Amino acid sequence: MAITAAMVKELRELTGAGMMDCKKALGETDGDMDAAVEVLKKSGMAKVEKKASRIAAEGITRVASNGNTAVVVEVNSETDFVAKNATFHEFVQEVADKALTASVDKAGDGEDVVSILGMQSQLQEKTLTIGEKLSIRRFEKVTADAVASYIHGGGRIGVLVAADGDSSDAAKEALTNIAMQVAAMNPQYISRDEISADELAKIKEITIDSALNEATTLPKPIMNALIDKAINDKVWSDEDIAIFEEKKSNMNYVWNFVSKEAVAQLGQLALDDKENIVANKIFAGLVDGRISKQLKEICLLDQTYVKAEDGKQTVKAYLASVNPAIKLTKIVRYEVGEGMEKKNEDFAAEVAAQMGM
Repeated sequence: MAITAAMVKELRELTGAGMMDCKKALGETDGDMDAAVEVLKKSGMAKVEKKASRIAAEGITRVASNGNTAVVVEVNSETDFVAKNATFHEFVQEVADKALTASVDKAGDGEDVVSILGMQSQLQEKTLTIGEKLSIRRFEKVTADAVASYIHGGGRIGVLVAADGDSSDAAKEALTNIAMQVAAMNPQYISRDEISADELAKIKEITIDSALNEATTLPKPIMNALIDKAINDKVWSDEDIAIFEEKKSNMNYVWNFVSKEAVAQLGQLALDDKENIVANKIFAGLVDGRISKQLKEICLLDQTYVKAEDGKQTVKAYLASVNPAIKLTKIVRYEVGEGMEKKNEDFAAEVAAQMGM
């Protein structure tokens, strides 16, 4: 039976498969449309299996909500090109809608998210239609008196914010503003109260070691003592000592002239004398100040509100100005591909290889 363009078009519309795949399937089945669909389904399953080992680290996030419940999902594709495809966007929204009704509130990396959502067949179908490995990576659902969501960068970042104490439109508008803040500033915690003693101890230890390694930024009495040791104990080379003596009248620039090795050696001397330096009250004040600055960056309520007219108002103060009763209970921020290995594609080389060039 002669295979016509109209038949190929019809099969393509039914399955979403490629034109040449449709033509081949119709040829194999002598134009039997139903049989051709089955052929494509079987070959499509093979294609899905073949794509399973490939890396899907692009994609988009999407949200769905119903009353005081909202969910954010991340679905991945292999390329940014597919991530902009309308069919892919429709599928991701379908995933979000499904996740909104899921019996669990959260699922992610290392879990069979597809099975949890019962979307194995839909994922296989879309993988066949789109022609790339797709992956339903994770979702998280929140419920509170008021919830808000925000999608940034066409889906590169998806955010949920939940709060109790006020369910008014004003509260929801405020939470939407906070969701934008979360997208932009990426806080790790809502407040300092969420940080455990162990986490605080780790932050302090990292801050101390970082300060000691950057010995040229230490308080002058401590730095001068380290410099004296570097010179008197001949830790520094004669050349570095000479350069330092010549340039030390301007301590702000002297480190541009001594060698990198001399700067590193000063840091090592600081680490070697860690116990004594940590006990120094001046150094303790420096560490406390740096930790406080870090906490202001990673704790949402301590951050400067991005829309603050005076450039100083904190998120905590902004929420209090809307309604002191508003209490943030949960923030979720998904950024596509975070923590995933991304494949460095060389498409020109791939095409050349396929063409035997």
